[in-house]
Amino acid sequence: MARRTNTFVVRPRSEQDAELLHDLLDASASLWNELTYERRQNYFDGESVWDTADYRKQYVGVLGSATAQQLIRKSKSAWESFFSLKEKGERCSPPGYWGNEEDGRTLRTYIRNDQYTLVLGNRSRLEIPVGKELKAKYGLGSRERLRLEVAGVPKWDGKQCRLELYYDELSDQFRAFQPVKLDTSRLDSPLASEEAALDIGANHLVACTTTTGQQYLYEGRDLFDQFRDTTREIARLQSKLREGRYSSKRIRRLYRRRTRRRDHAQNALVRDLLERLYEDGVSTVYVGDLTDVLETHWSVRANAKTHNFWAFRAFIDRLACTAEEYGITVEVRSEAWTSKTCPNCGSTTDTIRHQDTLTCSCGFEGHADLVASESFLRRQTDVPRPMARPVRFAWDSHEWLESSRSHESPKEVRTNRSIHG
Repeated sequence: MARRTNTFVVRPRSEQDAELLHDLLDASASLWNELTYERRQNYFDGESVWDTADYRKQYVGVLGSATAQQLIRKSKSAWESFFSLKEKGERCSPPGYWGNEEDGRTLRTYIRNDQYTLVLGNRSRLEIPVGKELKAKYGLGSRERLRLEVAGVPKWDGKQCRLELYYDELSDQFRAFQPVKLDTSRLDSPLASEEAALDIGANHLVACTTTTGQQYLYEGRDLFDQFRDTTREIARLQSKLREGRYSSKRIRRLYRRRTRRRDHAQNALVRDLLERLYEDGVSTVYVGDLTDVLETHWSVRANAKTHNFWAFRAFIDRLACTAEEYGITVEVRSEAWTSKTCPNCGSTTDTIRHQDTLTCSCGFEGHADLVASESFLRRQTDVPRPMARPVRFAWDSHEWLESSRSHESPKEVRTNRSIHG
C-alpha cells in the first residue's frame, strides 16, 4: 500500500460555525499543551513521561472522546520519536508546545479516520464530530456534527486515514490534510528508479537536479529579506524595553509571525517539489549534509540565513516525513566541493564562484546553486547531458508560482547585483 495526502481548504458556512471550529481547535491545542507540560516536567525530573493525568476524560466534553484520544496518541508518537532519536545519539529536543494562550496557540486538531465524512461533488463537504459541551453552546443536536464546505478537488482516492485540521493564520483559512492509502497498482504515475539531488542555499532555498534532466530553483531572497526585517523590528523593540525586561506581548507576536511565515513557505515548498519529483518518477532524493556548514560562521548574514531562517534540520525532517507519503526515500550525504566543481570539465581548482554565478577557465558559466545540485547528483549516479532549462519559482505569500524568468538558460541569466548582501 502507498500513502498519499490530499490537501484542501475547508470553509465554515456561517460565523457561528467559524467560532465553533475555532473553539474546537483551540481546545485541542490546550489539551496538547497541558499534556506536553506534564510530560516535559516528568522528563526533566527524571520521572516517567507516560505517567500523566487522564486528559481524554478532561476534554471529552469539548472535543469528543475519539478526538481527544487522537491528540493523546499523537503526543505519545512524538515522544516515542524523541526517545528513538536520543538512543541513536542524534541531536534532538523533547516535543514542544503549540504556542500559548497569551500570544496565540497553533490551532490544530486530528480526527480519527472513522469519525469524519468527506463528500465530494457539486457541493463538497466535510463533517466532523464535536463534544457535547460545544454542541450545547452552539445549538447542535445530540447526533449532529459540524458541517464544513470543501474548496478544491482532492487528488487521491483511497482508504482515508486520520485527518488533520489546521488554521493558517497568514492566509486566514482553515486547511485539511487527509492522508489516504492506495493500492500501488492503482497509482497513475508509478514510481520509477529516477533520482534527484538538492542543494540547500542561502539565497535560493532549494536547487534541484533530477536524472531525467529536469532542474528546479526556488528563490529565497524575498523571504529572507522579510524575515530579516521582522528580526530588526524585534531588536528595535527590545532596545526600548525597560531595564530588567527581555520581551513583550508585541515582541512575542512578531517572533510567532516570523516563524509561521517561514514554516508556511517551507511546508509549501516541500509539497510542491515532491509533487513534481513524484510526477518525474523519482524514488530517491539526495540532500547535502550541512552539519559542517552550520557550524561555520562565515558571515553574520549567512549565519542568520542558515541558523535562524533556514532551520536546516527542521526542513530535512519535514522533507523526509512528506516524502514518505509519496514513497520517496530521502538520503543525507556529503556534498563537499560540489559548489566548486565544474560540470563541464570536473575541475575544482579552476572555478570561481561570485554570488549566483560559477565560472571556469574551460569557458563554462552557470548558476552556482544549480551547478552544485547537478554535481552532487553526478556524485551519486549517472546523469544525462545536457540539462533542460531550469524551472524557477517565486513565493507570493501563499504558494510557489513559476517565475517570469523560468526556463531561462543559466548562461542567459545575469545576476542583479543590487539584491545581494
